[in-house]
Amino acid sequence: MKKRITHILEGREKQITKEETVRQPLPHRDFRFANPFIVLHHLGPQFVEPGQELRIHPHPHRGFAPVTFQLQGEGYHKDNAGHDEVIKAGDVQWMFAGKGILHSEGPTASLLQKGGTQELLQLWVNVPKSHKWDEPSYQSAAKDEQPQVLQQDGVDLRLASGSYEGKIGPMKSFTPVISIIGSIKKCKQVQFVAEPGYWTLLYVAKGSVCINQETVKQYNLVVFEKENDEIILTAEEDAEILFLSAEPIDEPVAAKDNFVMNTAEETEQAIADYRNGVFGTLEF
Repeated sequence: MKKRITHILEGREKQITKEETVRQPLPHRDFRFANPFIVLHHLGPQFVEPGQELRIHPHPHRGFAPVTFQLQGEGYHKDNAGHDEVIKAGDVQWMFAGKGILHSEGPTASLLQKGGTQELLQLWVNVPKSHKWDEPSYQSAAKDEQPQVLQQDGVDLRLASGSYEGKIGPMKSFTPVISIIGSIKKCKQVQFVAEPGYWTLLYVAKGSVCINQETVKQYNLVVFEKENDEIILTAEEDAEILFLSAEPIDEPVAAKDNFVMNTAEETEQAIADYRNGVFGTLEF
């Protein structure tokens, strides 16, 4: 049976640094979390003038995984757990912060020098309490390493994580998380299947789509009921979407600044640990 839409959340502009503004549909004043999905940011598309300096200075995370889907341009990542990588359009990176990490991110040195368009989605994926103090780790997958799913002419959708249509996405998570990213041409129809009981979301990064006779425009996030399993989507314009479905983590969430923990005391401790140098240093 078809899943009912419970919320359509508009991505509103939010300034995250002096230089960077993103659209944030999650969390929203009308809907807080779909644990393990805590935050969704959409950066760009923005044109980077040659010679600009847009790299984000080292900052801390603890207790979750920031996941980046690069839509256009090139993304730089460096952290103090020893990872230093570049992802390009279509690639995905999954950094697990664990007990604590410092990282820097932004357009690559090449893009900053030459100029070009930068666009990405960043999703904060929570982890169970039992893994929040694990060692940090990092994964990435190129566009061609992500299996294609829901294949038909005019549809280019790739499985970044989880299991779908008997295929396995390259990104690994502590609890089941299905993420599908890609494009759907105008007038094409796609039928998604989601596990009943899971949180299921769909973000429209570009264009517009129709779901359950309702138009969902660019920069809006759909939250579905947990019941039932079928979502039928028709692209009203050429569209780019991110489909998410995950087993709920039924634990308290305390999210503040760059940290996602279970209690307010734990987030305050993370802030204090950063101020006291517990997270270490990072040259970038």
